[in-house]
Amino acid sequence: MRFQDKVAIVTGGASGIGLAISKRLASEGARLVLVGRNEKQLADGAEQVKQAGAPEVWGSVCDVSVEAQVEATVKGTLERFGRLDIIVNNAGLMLFKTIEELTGDDWLRVLSVDLLGAFYFIKQGFLRMKPGSTIVNVSSIHAIETSPLVAPYAAAKAGVNSLTRTAALEGKPKGIRVNVVMPGAIDTPMLWDNPNVKSGVETIDKADVGRPEDVAATVAYLASDDAAFVQGAEVRVDGGRLDRL
Repeated sequence: MRFQDKVAIVTGGASGIGLAISKRLASEGARLVLVGRNEKQLADGAEQVKQAGAPEVWGSVCDVSVEAQVEATVKGTLERFGRLDIIVNNAGLMLFKTIEELTGDDWLRVLSVDLLGAFYFIKQGFLRMKPGSTIVNVSSIHAIETSPLVAPYAAAKAGVNSLTRTAALEGKPKGIRVNVVMPGAIDTPMLWDNPNVKSGVETIDKADVGRPEDVAATVAYLASDDAAFVQGAEVRVDGGRLDRL
């Protein structure tokens, strides 16, 4: 039980990869705070996380792109549980438009969730977490190799990787580890609803498709004391797909 008595926040933690991460941490004893904007989805996710073994679960309705709401979630976590040991920045948003079609508002919408949302939680973590805590960011192989129609998403994820490196440098003297996971093609609605995949612009071999649980296992490792000497790492979870792109 690597996370017994520990408390973890998972953004986007009630669906897809985030739910798999929440359930994995719960199965190893963590108390969970699920962060999302949909109250019903949070309630459904919380029930699943409890069944996975979480001693306690709190669903915090929070828009990660609004700094005041992020601060309220972190404060609420400390008030309810008395501690915060793990933050997983998983919440993400994609838009599918050509560069000519994109607007400034489109860019701000994606960057506010995918990049600033991670920044806000890292900031609050640095202000309130104790030595021995850890932050895991969920990026994407799009940070390295991308496809058409997702310029803001790819740029945001590249930004998350860069933010992770800086946060790892600044977090080390605080005793806070910061690392990033880069999933490839993962079997979630976000993958199969992708217009690039539906149209054939982006072809995906089924052998290259991983499970949300594969990402969750990697996040759990990085969040655990097993990774005590891992700081600022960029860990691909893509079945080697990036090497073939």
